[in-house]
Parts: sequence; C-alpha cells; structure tokens
Amino acid sequence: MKLLLRWVIVSFSLFVAAKLVPGIDAQRSSWTLFAVMAIILGGVNAVIRPLLRLLSCPLIILTLGLFLLVINGITLWLASYIAVHWFQVGFYVRGFWPAFWGALVVSAVSFVLTVLIRESAENSV
Repeated sequence: MKLLLRWVIVSFSLFVAAKLVPGIDAQRSSWTLFAVMAIILGGVNAVIRPLLRLLSCPLIILTLGLFLLVINGITLWLASYIAVHWFQVGFYVRGFWPAFWGALVVSAVSFVLTVLIRESAENSV
C-alpha cells in the first residue's frame, strides 16, 4: 500500500513540475504519462542515483550536501531521456536548469504531500 501511495505522490509531483517549470513539457496531460514517468524515475533513482552519489562523494562533502540537488536534477533529466527515447513517453526536460528546478519542485511537493498524508493517518487512528 505504501509503494502505491508513493507512486501516486511522485506522479502528482511530476504533474506539478510539468505545469510550473518552463522547459519541462508533457506531450499530453494524462495520468498514465505521469504514472509511467514516475516508474521510470523510480528505476533511475534505484539504479543510477546510488552510483552517482558514490562517484561524487567528495563533491557532496565539499558542498555540505548541496551537490545532491545537482544529482537530483541529473536523475530527472536522465529519466526524461530514457522515457522519451526508450519508451516513447512524451515527458521532455529541455536542459539541465529545467531538470534542476523540476527536481526541486518534485522533491518539495513529494515532501509536503508525504507529511500531510502521514499527519492525516496519525490523526485518524
């Protein structure tokens, strides 16, 4: 159940990023597009993100963790590339800066929704 809820939250976060960030475009605004993109982003985060963190560990330490924001942008950009070129999903991230700002939006919206859902679940018990 938690995995399904997390998937819905990331899908909605990608929808918000596509609406707010110039340079992130969805070919059509269907929930299937954002759901598939959330799966692809989850796969990139599970496989490639740990490798990027390991390779850039000195930069992460040097910048006191701020380089993780760059890694988040790179993973969103890479997930978009994989979605467009391998799966023909129309979720386009047109450059590094849209990817960077889009990753910030996705992280912020996901965090807020996770906190709100957790609080509502604690209040209902």
